Amino acid sequence: MSRPKPLVAAIAVATIAATALSACSSSSAKKSNGGGGGGTGGVFTSIDANNKITAGAPMNPFNAAPNMFLGYNEMQMGFSKYDPSDPNAMLPGLAASWTSSDAGLTVQLQPNAKWSDGTPVTVADIKTSLAIAYTQGTAGPVASAGGTVVAGSNFEVSDVKDLGGGKIEIDQQPGVKNLYFQRLVLSAYIVSDKVYGSQLPADIWSQIAAVQGSDQSAAGAAATKLSAEGKTIAAFAPAKDVSAGPFVETRVNPGEALLDRNQYFYAANKISPKQVILRSYSGNQQIWGYMNGGELDYAPYTSMPTNILNQVLGAGYTRMDAPSYVSASIAFNEKQAPYNLTPVRQALAYVIDRDAVTKVGEPVGGIAAPTTTGLVGSQSDTILSGDQKAALNPYKPDPAKATSLLQGAGFTKDSSGKWHLPGGAPWTITLQTVNGFSDWIAASTIVANELTAFGIPTTAAITADFATYQKEMAAGKYAVGWWLVALGPQTDKAYARIYGSADGFSVSNGQATYNDSAPTNWEHTPQTYTVNGQSINPGQLAAQLSVTPVADQQPIIAQLAAATNQELPMIQIWNYTHVMFTLDKRFTNFPKTGQDDLLNNPPGVWMMQGYVQGK
Repeated sequence: MSRPKPLVAAIAVATIAATALSACSSSSAKKSNGGGGGGTGGVFTSIDANNKITAGAPMNPFNAAPNMFLGYNEMQMGFSKYDPSDPNAMLPGLAASWTSSDAGLTVQLQPNAKWSDGTPVTVADIKTSLAIAYTQGTAGPVASAGGTVVAGSNFEVSDVKDLGGGKIEIDQQPGVKNLYFQRLVLSAYIVSDKVYGSQLPADIWSQIAAVQGSDQSAAGAAATKLSAEGKTIAAFAPAKDVSAGPFVETRVNPGEALLDRNQYFYAANKISPKQVILRSYSGNQQIWGYMNGGELDYAPYTSMPTNILNQVLGAGYTRMDAPSYVSASIAFNEKQAPYNLTPVRQALAYVIDRDAVTKVGEPVGGIAAPTTTGLVGSQSDTILSGDQKAALNPYKPDPAKATSLLQGAGFTKDSSGKWHLPGGAPWTITLQTVNGFSDWIAASTIVANELTAFGIPTTAAITADFATYQKEMAAGKYAVGWWLVALGPQTDKAYARIYGSADGFSVSNGQATYNDSAPTNWEHTPQTYTVNGQSINPGQLAAQLSVTPVADQQPIIAQLAAATNQELPMIQIWNYTHVMFTLDKRFTNFPKTGQDDLLNNPPGVWMMQGYVQGK
């Protein structure tokens, strides 16, 4: 389960920013660089890109913007390895081991797993946490009863049983088979029953049983109750942090969060830092300022130009790269002419030079997309056959082909070199992006220049904030704008980014339904495409992926990749790389490039596995 994350630069679910200032050994904490594990490593200073510090927000992971930090004081039973070949592969967290079956999951908790108040982690904590998940809309079938549908993201727990000795059985609802049940359950937030249990009604599991039942009226009523209870849970503000993670939050102010080592953590002997300071930030420039001053032991991804990269490397930082299953794309609202015409979208793909745009927009963390398939290149390369890849159109810059496509669709060019729509009206484009996404903004300038030079006067426009951008995009206000796709490594989620709710499709148990009038539908692509002489329904194919084992997905993905490449509901411009930096000054033994399972998780997870020791 995951909550929406803020973006820093534009990589989805991604990363950060901020100004300068106090030294790493800041104000609040004294350092004692002793080296080794066991809390002798001093103060580890970093930025949490996925969850900004919010003054006054509760220490509650179910709040939309909590002062909780994954891997430090916010815990799960396991942490995803982000392995596209096995999305269920996990690193251990509060669960030391697990076995899965069609019926569910059996978990062995870590020996000596305890909360920071010294009490053991028990089955009651797991049961309360999974019940809360139902109230947050991340567990089904609240979804089918009218709640939020997140394809492939809803898990369906029907019971939690104590088998003794720290072994727990977690049952999947009979009749429901979620291929990713293991990952979704293990990655649910685990909170203390002693702290959160009183926030739930005594009949919470009866409500869950009702929402899982066949009586639609009772299910709907239960879903309404669960949704209301979810709001109460999200607003709850515990008096203090009770954590089962390696750290417990001691203090938060607008400038930083201070976390002290949890002496009761099950692997406390692996945790070197005595304290963690997570700095606040207001923009990428502030993070770069921290790094140039050598103040951060770890810095997450920020969209940075090459000169900034050289500066931070010069300051002593080591760059590490890991796969990022995210692609920046230019998307179209096909309700607005002329973007309903396939030749128009193809022509634009032939005009935009993706290499040139990437060099300006994402010179450090971007790789120009070799083609548009709906997946990032490294992912589609491992799935598609050689013949299937060879059949994809790379849309290399070719103004002549673009001209031919437009003329074939009835467009004309005047004596000044400007294109006109088939009806004779001048054709201009407004390319929409959003404030704070520096890479999209920089890239928009290049795209606008290229299109204008081709004869389509193009202006880059900036929306004030991301929330407004999403709202106005969903309302169909933008004809052409930036969008993130390929949100893998789970392929059904990646394709749902194109053929999901933003395109009028909703999914339940592998079946898609389509509604062109759905309030979230801003793409308005046709419900079916004809590809290689065959009619396909991309929304249904994307839905099928959610119930198809990874080993059997290739034929479906081949159809979706070919359709997306031909129809171009979006043009993939660059694929992101997860770039991060460590400073080997106060701490050492960081994971290195190639350890993708660790690098896609926050440093607190590295520490649990025995990495990051004081020098």
